Amino acid sequence: MSPVLEVLELTKSFGGLMAVCKVSFHVNRGEVFGLIGPNGAGKTTLFNMLTGLSKANSGELRFEGSELRGLKPEVVAALGIGRTFQNIRLFAGMSVLDNVKVPQQTHARAGLWKGVFNTQLARREEREMTTTAQELLELVGLADRAERLAGSLPYGDRRLLEIARALALKPKLLLLDEPAAGMNPAEKASLSGFIRVIRERFDLTVLLIEHNVPMVMGLCQRIAVLNFGICIAVGSPAEVQSDPAVIEAYLGKSHA
Repeated sequence: MSPVLEVLELTKSFGGLMAVCKVSFHVNRGEVFGLIGPNGAGKTTLFNMLTGLSKANSGELRFEGSELRGLKPEVVAALGIGRTFQNIRLFAGMSVLDNVKVPQQTHARAGLWKGVFNTQLARREEREMTTTAQELLELVGLADRAERLAGSLPYGDRRLLEIARALALKPKLLLLDEPAAGMNPAEKASLSGFIRVIRERFDLTVLLIEHNVPMVMGLCQRIAVLNFGICIAVGSPAEVQSDPAVIEAYLGKSHA
């Protein structure tokens, strides 16, 4: 397997606070890779650097061999990296359907003026975006709520809508930031199966931040563990669970 993502000596500080310190790991094409660690370990900061929302102080970020550092978020998205957020970021006042149509503008060919003048290309792309959005809503089980306002959905459905919106970008690499947060055990089990389904269906590589340890251990091929911004372990679930530094910092003696 070839690496789709390479993180090399990545460092980020905020004033005197070192959020991420010389973190290195790689994610192989097609795998589900987990990123775990205590709150404040630097996981979301790392996601923000990957997607252009935050600038690294030093180190390298390579996606399919190309450097990501310095690129704007919309350029990163167009390259094929989609993400969800720890704190859900939907367009609450727009319909569920329109929330999934908006990201598709990243790949639209018609442009602003052709859209304004309602050209044939613009009309065709509008129909295609609507069809794609409907298909993705069907996939996540929200097709019957397409016309509802996104802000009116219950929490679990908003999580699923955010995943549908990320998939609308047609990503090669999907970053999921605590997708199971706030879900009950049955919903978490269903989500694990769903992540496997979309990985296969869309030929995705998945990088997952998650605090639910059983879910991560059952879903991911490999895992990196952050603690106070430092990567203290990278390996298979079995290797990570038996690592003394990981047990002390995060898992606790019950996992030893």
